[in-house]
Amino acid sequence: MDAMTDELATLRGKYAGAAAYLDGEFMPLAEAKIPVTHWGYRRSDVTYDVVGVRDGRFFRLDDHIARFRNSMNALHMAPPESDAEIRDILLRLVLLADVRDSYVSMECLRASPAPGALRHPASCRAYLSCSAVPWISVVSAEMEVRGMHLMIPRVKRVPPASFDPRVKNFHWGDLTAGMFEAKDAGADFAVLLDEAGNVTEGPGFNVFHITDGTVVTPARGGLDGITRLSVFELCEELGLKLEVRDVSVEEFVNADEIFACTTAGGIMPATRINGRILGNDVPGPISVRLKETFWNKRAEGWHGTEIL
Repeated sequence: MDAMTDELATLRGKYAGAAAYLDGEFMPLAEAKIPVTHWGYRRSDVTYDVVGVRDGRFFRLDDHIARFRNSMNALHMAPPESDAEIRDILLRLVLLADVRDSYVSMECLRASPAPGALRHPASCRAYLSCSAVPWISVVSAEMEVRGMHLMIPRVKRVPPASFDPRVKNFHWGDLTAGMFEAKDAGADFAVLLDEAGNVTEGPGFNVFHITDGTVVTPARGGLDGITRLSVFELCEELGLKLEVRDVSVEEFVNADEIFACTTAGGIMPATRINGRILGNDVPGPISVRLKETFWNKRAEGWHGTEIL
């Protein structure tokens, strides 16, 4: 342990608050680069996951790694590292970065076919790119206080029959278009619908609405979020009725309360949707109760993994 402590003390200055692991090697984040010929870049042939660290403690680390493995399996990616090795890599990255509140990413991407090999993804090896940087939040400090302003854009979410949204990916064409529609409308973020007019998700977050005291979230069309799972557990603990089902746009925009949730932000109440003001233009009471309970339990070590 003393030898590891001495080694980390020597390296921390070199890593300057941001560390990376790329294709089998640790390095400062600024040195982590991938070739422009690799399919992870050229074809967005990559899957990823992100886990948060608060006060030197990972939140639901093993759940994130398990989801990451499921995504890799779905995309026929098999890097050499085991789940236990990925866990150790992420822990080490946070130690090297020396940042107690961290945003930790794990990515698996495909290289390019070897010369003469068939230009098929099966010909490309898969490898890891992981990093730890200071905490990043989806919402600004202003949004944290006033609540998010959301809107429903014209662009529709890529249908699950085309690509399963439960596999985290960088295919953000629809989400990016929605973000620009939101900007043009004076909103913070967009929440996309599917072709049937049901609510799916926003760019990097799941959504919930609350009507007559019942907490509701879409059943399909979005990621099975780890923070979303945490909301399920909190609803049970707090005695809140929860429904997971199709959510029409009409139901959503007319709700009593709306909130989003994600690793990079936790539970994030909204106060406007399509220009409609919810409540008194302040985060709703049930949303706030869930948010406060979430962070209080996080501070107590709920689902936590301590970093040395």
